[in-house]
Amino acid sequence: MKKLLHVGCGPKRKDRTTPGFNTADWQEIRLDIDPSVQPDVTGTMTDMHAVAAGAVDAIFSSHNIEHLYPHEVPVALAEFHRVLADDGIAVITCPDLQSVCALIAEDKLTEAAYTSPAGPIAPLDILYGFRRSMAQGNLYMAHRCGFTRRVLHATLQAAGFASVATLARGRAPFFDLWALASKSPRSDEALRTLAAQHFPA
Repeated sequence: MKKLLHVGCGPKRKDRTTPGFNTADWQEIRLDIDPSVQPDVTGTMTDMHAVAAGAVDAIFSSHNIEHLYPHEVPVALAEFHRVLADDGIAVITCPDLQSVCALIAEDKLTEAAYTSPAGPIAPLDILYGFRRSMAQGNLYMAHRCGFTRRVLHATLQAAGFASVATLARGRAPFFDLWALASKSPRSDEALRTLAAQHFPA
């Protein structure tokens, strides 16, 4: 069985990752900084020493890397690269600052961009972190950096990933970026096949 490292899982399980990972072929290992969500491994993206080098076949990281300071991003991605098997992949999603800033340029900083199960989400929340959670003391929700599609692609390449595919969904209720990064070189066709399994439609 292939191993999936679910980084920054929070309370979520494999069924909240991607259709490609939500199958019997994948054994999920949940990693989070917050012990209250009962992860398999308690740790941070910048220090995953409890996970051996080359130990996992894939990583799923949803809305985590924007919580790092900019200088920590290369450290975290180096950890991602380290724990992946030679043919491993990482699927990463995070806010799309380009589409969020388009709303801000229209002076809609605090207007609801969309409504989530947790309530209205404004560009301010997407940019800096969900204010309601932070007001309740969950400062893990603070955002400290951000990406556009081009910058995310280049950042993953700089981290040593040989092949990268990206997607931007700059519309409500998404305003997000998706990246699929392969540790080994893959053809465009192979990347498209993987993206179809893991990217949203």
